[in-house]
Amino acid sequence: MLRQYELVEKVRAYDPEADEALLNRAYVFSMKAHGAQVRASGDPYFSHPIEVAGILTDLKLDDETIVTAILHDTIEDTVATHDQIENLFGPSVARLVDGVTKLSKIEAQSENERAAENLRKFLLALSDDIRVLLVKLADRLHNMRTIHHIPKPEKRRRIARETMDIYAPLAERIGMYEMMKEMQTLAFSQIEPEAYDSIVKRLDQLKNEGGDLVNRIGLGLQLHLADNGLDAEVTGREKHPYSIWKKMAERHISFEQLSDVMAFRVIVEDVEDCYRALGLIHQRWPMVPGRYKDFISTPKRNGYRSLHTSVIHDSNMRIEIQIRTRAMHEQAERGLAAHWAYKEGKPAADVKVPWISDLVEILDHAASPEELLEHTRMAMYQDRIFAFTPKGELIQLPKGSTPVDFAYAVHTDLGDQTVGAKVNGRVVPLRTILENGDQVEIFASEAQHPQPSWLRFVATGKARAAVRRFVRHKERDETIALGAKIFEEILDRLEGKPPKNAVKRALKALKVEDEDALMIAIARKRLSDEAVMEAIVPGSTADRSKKKGAAKGPKRPSAQRSAISIKGLTAGVAYNLADCCHPIPGDRIVGLRREDEGIEVHVIGCDQLASGVDSDWLDLAWGDGSDGGTARLALILRDVPGALGKMAGIFGAKDANIVNLKLVHRDGSFQTFHVDTELHDLAHLHAIIAALRASDAISQAERI
Repeated sequence: MLRQYELVEKVRAYDPEADEALLNRAYVFSMKAHGAQVRASGDPYFSHPIEVAGILTDLKLDDETIVTAILHDTIEDTVATHDQIENLFGPSVARLVDGVTKLSKIEAQSENERAAENLRKFLLALSDDIRVLLVKLADRLHNMRTIHHIPKPEKRRRIARETMDIYAPLAERIGMYEMMKEMQTLAFSQIEPEAYDSIVKRLDQLKNEGGDLVNRIGLGLQLHLADNGLDAEVTGREKHPYSIWKKMAERHISFEQLSDVMAFRVIVEDVEDCYRALGLIHQRWPMVPGRYKDFISTPKRNGYRSLHTSVIHDSNMRIEIQIRTRAMHEQAERGLAAHWAYKEGKPAADVKVPWISDLVEILDHAASPEELLEHTRMAMYQDRIFAFTPKGELIQLPKGSTPVDFAYAVHTDLGDQTVGAKVNGRVVPLRTILENGDQVEIFASEAQHPQPSWLRFVATGKARAAVRRFVRHKERDETIALGAKIFEEILDRLEGKPPKNAVKRALKALKVEDEDALMIAIARKRLSDEAVMEAIVPGSTADRSKKKGAAKGPKRPSAQRSAISIKGLTAGVAYNLADCCHPIPGDRIVGLRREDEGIEVHVIGCDQLASGVDSDWLDLAWGDGSDGGTARLALILRDVPGALGKMAGIFGAKDANIVNLKLVHRDGSFQTFHVDTELHDLAHLHAIIAALRASDAISQAERI
């Protein structure tokens, strides 16, 4: 553990203007506050915040951040208060400590809820000042270094999994690769202890068999560059156990089949020397195809710059090489901290990181803990591609991203209004997977809105959260509108004129929070029609019950007096069109209403209605001017050349779009197809069927 004078000297070594009195005051305050508290290791608890501060001094952070590290556990774990911290150390330190303070235990129904709530508060805090993240990462790193002292293995695994899923990706996103790798290795040893031990054992065997092989290869690289007039510093190491295990899992190979377990770093003076070193290395050893990456011309979003290549060294050994300048190396080692503000005279809190605003936006969109964790993990993981706007602006995205993800990465409004896209000058479907270097142009319309179908292919947390939010809001709005229509029909069934304050009566009698909640409950059948009628006019259902006598079976509400219009509602949101009968405007329709499910709409003659005996039946109507639907036809075509073309031509001539075509049976000279077609209404369907039956290529045409 660092002593008081050692800590102060370390800070003053890189920042002579640091407030020595502030550091001393924090050291003494924290030591007294934690008093006799001890950690699981048996060490004084006070040693933990000092070690966290020591990690941050290695990153050369400003004195306020070091003081925050020393004090970060005082508010939660001691009797110290926020006001005390503010009075003694100023409002800036107090705000930072408050942001970093470990959150009190949250009573949650699941582990996901606890983790999500912690993450939610943490992201909101670091969006105000990125130093919150730096202290939190150092805190987590020291906890991982001492995790083996925790006696319960399930607790160690939980902490390790949280580190792997949240904190290591966060460290990567701000360019702190060494911290990320150490976290991953320590977490891996707890999550997969057998795999970790096996890989460490294999690495030890390689060292014993190869001796100082890493040093020999590194020296050979350095001499080759020096012989060609290039002064470079070369260092090498075996890759981390987690990195090796991940490659084994991704490539489905054993340790013996993994050829590149060594990595070397070449540090030169300037960018020109980086490319010169690359050329000399490729001139001497053959490059592994597909393994060259240029992060100098296209830096990562976190500012990381370097050249990466893999070559086949002597004896057919594959090695990985990174080439960078000393400034790039400093950035790669210390990430965001390498640009720290005290050197440039800017307030530290002004250091902003763009991707954090994306994460904070996700906080607003996520509806559940599971969604929040899913979206933030998607937003933080590191496998990324580079795509360009038509103006040449670089956009970084996860692998597997589509034009919709690209649009949301540019701006949320652009994503919401996306109607089409061009990739490299060619119009493509929105589900197209983008490749490195693609130029993407988005077509937008103010009349467009996010489509639920996008959830099947978007890859970014930001896009998925935005689409889910829109669908969730639209579903709520349309469910309220449908519930209001059902409520009006219920009022029509009451004897006499319904009271003016019918809604207020129902809210009070049914103990429902507000009018929207009432309409949702009615639409979702959480309240029966008779319960609503009785709440509005007590005794209104008594006469009907007597008339039914002693009839057995479930009590059904009185018959509707008018059909409920579904005009203005979106299929698949407030209601679903049944797949068995494919209703279209013009059909006589009924709805099956089950508890906590959307209403299922059927054609009145559908055979599947018999399965809805336990559901409420609703008499529904399309509403005036309803247009558009999908019908399914069974067509028997003669097995002659051009029959399928003639069939498709009939649909085109009748202005109908085929959305699905399936060959279901082939019998000698005939072929049976099921065809799903988009059309206007029932009259449109009858015209299409008539045209199909008139064709000599089609033996039979029927609606399913």
